[in-house]
Amino acid sequence: MKIVLHGAGGKLGYEVSKAAKELGYEIVAVDKTGVSAEEKTYSALGEYRGAADVVIDFSSHLATKDLLAYVTERKLPLVLATTGQTEEEKAAVYEAAKIVPLFFSANMSYGVALLLSLVKKAAALLQEDDAEIVEFHHNRKVDAPSGTALMIAEAVKSARGEGEIVKGRSGLGKREKGDIGVSAVRLGNVVGKHEVYFSDGMETITLTHEAHDRALFAKGALRAAEYLIGKEPGLYTMQDLVEEKNA
Repeated sequence: MKIVLHGAGGKLGYEVSKAAKELGYEIVAVDKTGVSAEEKTYSALGEYRGAADVVIDFSSHLATKDLLAYVTERKLPLVLATTGQTEEEKAAVYEAAKIVPLFFSANMSYGVALLLSLVKKAAALLQEDDAEIVEFHHNRKVDAPSGTALMIAEAVKSARGEGEIVKGRSGLGKREKGDIGVSAVRLGNVVGKHEVYFSDGMETITLTHEAHDRALFAKGALRAAEYLIGKEPGLYTMQDLVEEKNA
C-alpha cells in the first residue's frame, strides 16, 4: 500500500510513518513545515502527482478545503484524522464522501469505538440517569471539548432520542433534566482520557477509556486506510470498521 501522508512532520505523522514502514507500506510525505523524518518531503499536496492508494491526513482542519479538492480530483480514498472542523468544513467532507471513500472519525482508536458501543447501550438502558462526560488531554491541545467527547455526547443523545449537550458549566443554575454534560481538562502531557458517568442518585456507572501511547492513533489510522481500499464512495467511521470486523 502506498500512502500519501499529509501532516508528516507532526508527532502523529511521525508515528504513522514509523508504523507504516514496519508493515511494509510506502510513505509519500507531505508537510508544509518540511520537518518530517522522511528523506523527501513535499511542501504541498499538489506537488505530488504520482501513484497512491490512499491519503491519510494528520495536519489541521484548516487544510480541509485543499485536502478534499486533492482527493476528489484524483479519486483517492481519504482517512481524515484531524478534528475541530467548522460546520462548513464538515459539510464539504460530506459532499466529498459522495465522490470518494472517506473515513472520518474524531478518534482513530479502536478502543474508543468499542467505548461508543458500550455508551449507546448504557444510555438506552439508563434513560433517566444523569449523563456526564469528562475528557482529559495534554495542555497543548487546542480544541475543547475534544472531538471524541462530543462524539460520545452525540452517541448518548442518539441512543435516547433527545437531550441538550452542555459544554462546560459556569454561572448559576441547576442541572436541567436530560442534559448531557461535557467538561474538558487540560493537564501536563496526558495523551487522552474519556470518562462517561451515568447516575440515578443511588448508584453511578462509569465507563472509561484511557490512551497511554499516541502510537495507537497511528495504528488506528492505518487500520482505517486498509479498510477503505476497495470501498465504494461514502462516509465511513471507526464504528463501521468495528461492526464489520465483529459481524
